[in-house]
Amino acid sequence: MSRVYVLGGHQTDFARNWSRGGEGLFEMLGAAVRGALEASRVRPDEVEVGHVGNFTGELFAGQGHLGGFFASLHPDLAGVPASRHEAACASGSIALLAAMSELEAGRYEVACVAGVEQMRNVPGQQAADHLGAAAWRGREGQGATYLWPAMFDRLAREYDERHGLAYDDLMALSRQAFANGSRNPRAQSRAWTFTDRSFTADDVANPVVEGWMRRQDCGQITDGAAAVVLASERWARDWAAREGVDLGAVPFVAGWGHRTAPMLMEDKLVASRGQRWVFPELRRTLEDAWRRAGVAGPEAVDAFEVHDCFSITQYMVLDHLGLEGLVEGVAPGRPGAAIAETGADGRFPVNPSGGLIGGGHPVGATGVRMLHDAAQQVRGLADGVQVDGARRAQTLNLGGSSTTTVSFVVER
Repeated sequence: MSRVYVLGGHQTDFARNWSRGGEGLFEMLGAAVRGALEASRVRPDEVEVGHVGNFTGELFAGQGHLGGFFASLHPDLAGVPASRHEAACASGSIALLAAMSELEAGRYEVACVAGVEQMRNVPGQQAADHLGAAAWRGREGQGATYLWPAMFDRLAREYDERHGLAYDDLMALSRQAFANGSRNPRAQSRAWTFTDRSFTADDVANPVVEGWMRRQDCGQITDGAAAVVLASERWARDWAAREGVDLGAVPFVAGWGHRTAPMLMEDKLVASRGQRWVFPELRRTLEDAWRRAGVAGPEAVDAFEVHDCFSITQYMVLDHLGLEGLVEGVAPGRPGAAIAETGADGRFPVNPSGGLIGGGHPVGATGVRMLHDAAQQVRGLADGVQVDGARRAQTLNLGGSSTTTVSFVVER
């Protein structure tokens, strides 16, 4: 595959509630895009195409047609072709894939990709109902007070039935997520405080939400946006000469994977019984990204930004990385022994940003935020959360119950 370079990017402060200041999707999108252009030293009139990832603008804000928002951000963006993409929590990654395809095809040379979501302008129960649109309405999650915690409780029960599951392992992942988030200056939870009982099965300090899933197991309801500027190799080379930048130090997308599995969680779980992988298409997504990047597997990756909408999601992703043989004590379906190696100083640093639990999860922005964080890691510019010596990073972004899966390998 031809190289697509990540010239720069920006993330808004995920702790901010934008509706309190009377602001919303347009203002968030504008902050991210302007920040990305400034960081990239790219002028608005140099952007040739725009792509926006968003899941539920119509439900939370009554607003669709976000490509029009992109064209309204600056007079020089008026007339630039722009479109909006939706794939639940993977909406931002799908927007990135669309932009990359156009750059690789030679249609355009420079793309700005943004993801945005407003989620804190409605009560929590209403937010949970809106997010249920990523499941199959009327066919799953029925009777649950909180649909997605219930759906991922189902995954936890499946892991427990197949392999055995220790709640302490889930809490070790959550504790790590919040610890990482405390070092990230843009993380939603950076100023939050906890007690040791917050990371136990204590019904007061860590109340049950649905089944296995307690408060500290859950990703956040977040307002936020992220944006990156992507360029073809030819344009990036000219840009690097213009800016006095060593192109060898600029991150590029070395590989990608994208798979779509059947919609229903139960269909996926039933189909994979007796197989090594609970979600075979997720594993294939990772393998596709490694193959396109020309690397063998996780042992070639220095840092990971992966989907942890719930603690069990990250546990499942660690399992699907296939760390048995790489970390002592890890067995198929039982990745708990690897958790100690997933901290910032471990062999497999995962979610140094804090992820979705510690960092925040504005749904449509998450895939773009992951790519931005991966690029910052390989640049050596990951403020407060840098993994020493990182030269290659990988993302894994899910939509729904691992229905849509997208992964990028970014390196320099």
